[in-house]
Amino acid sequence: MTARSARRTTAPHTRLAAVGAIAVAGSLLLAGCGDQTKKGSDSSSASTSSAPLASKLPASIRSAGVVKVGSDIAYAPVEFKDNSGNVVGLDPDLAAAMGKQLGVKFQFENGTFDGLLTGLRSNRYDIAMSAMTDNKNRQNGVDPDTGKKVGEGVDFVDYLTAGVSIYTRKGQTENIASWADLCGKKLAVERGTVSEDLAKSESKKCTGGKKITIEPFDDDQQSQTRLRSGGADAASSDFPVAAYAVKTSGGGKDFQLVGEQVEAAPYGIAVAKSNTQLRDALQAAMDAVIKSGEYQKILTKWGAEDGAVKSSVINGGK
Repeated sequence: MTARSARRTTAPHTRLAAVGAIAVAGSLLLAGCGDQTKKGSDSSSASTSSAPLASKLPASIRSAGVVKVGSDIAYAPVEFKDNSGNVVGLDPDLAAAMGKQLGVKFQFENGTFDGLLTGLRSNRYDIAMSAMTDNKNRQNGVDPDTGKKVGEGVDFVDYLTAGVSIYTRKGQTENIASWADLCGKKLAVERGTVSEDLAKSESKKCTGGKKITIEPFDDDQQSQTRLRSGGADAASSDFPVAAYAVKTSGGGKDFQLVGEQVEAAPYGIAVAKSNTQLRDALQAAMDAVIKSGEYQKILTKWGAEDGAVKSSVINGGK
């Protein structure tokens, strides 16, 4: 899979439209559409008994009143902590909206991205919701590097579509305009992400001994810090995250996007394959949020409306 063969987003204006929407996201951070605070991120306004979809949940979760969510809470604007330490972002807002339908709290618990599925398998979390791309490797529990099965796969409840982007220090693009231009360059990424997988795949196509030097970090903030300090030539992350970093870091003076986003694919909520009742309840709740119009409001708030889906599907990733 190279940048040349990667699937691009359907419209050339998508990137500019999303950046424009992200421009207002910061000012709306604490206003409207179910903002998440330490209290708000763990609660919904509906009781389990009165919520319209409560009966779809497993009895154990109805009784507990809580869905434990594994998440890498350092991936703005999808999930992050604001200046007061409150968990905010696209995923917490969508989770709160689902909570109203199901009558339970969605309790976000921080973890490194590459450890979230392990935490799910060990029952530390009920679900993982963290801008996680739904793909066949994760569905089947296959290591993308070796092609070998390394654990039980998961099911995904899909809720958004997003691609992958590259960004550099502002005014210092190092002639990078595509993934093919990264050969011989240093790239900062978050460990365990599609960006890392894509960089490894692209590096194999480099010629003349000029491979991509890939520097993986535990979270995206560390990756951004590495680029900002000059320790890498470029960084890559999901487009909503890259665009938000470009807009907000250093007041918009630190970074710039280069090239187009590629590999558009669905974000999914990961659920253990054995927990089909919870999976189906989440899908029903997400569909209800979409149909109510609250979904579109949340996506617009966080500059992600170009990734909207018309309905939630299970395991739609390829």
